[in-house]
Amino acid sequence: MAKDHFERHKQPWKGEEAGQLRTLAAKGKGLREIAKSLNRSEESTKDFARKNGIEILKKR
Repeated sequence: MAKDHFERHKQPWKGEEAGQLRTLAAKGKGLREIAKSLNRSEESTKDFARKNGIEILKKR
């Protein structure tokens, strides 16, 4: 079976990651870029952001 692409799959979020997410979102980075830099799936990143009131701008 193929190894899961995301090393952090289903892992709980750490405070450090949440802070990084907030920082990147505040800089106007897109979901794909943020997820990649956190080594998280876009779905997980979007979910976490929504649950924590962090707005990620939609890239056009």
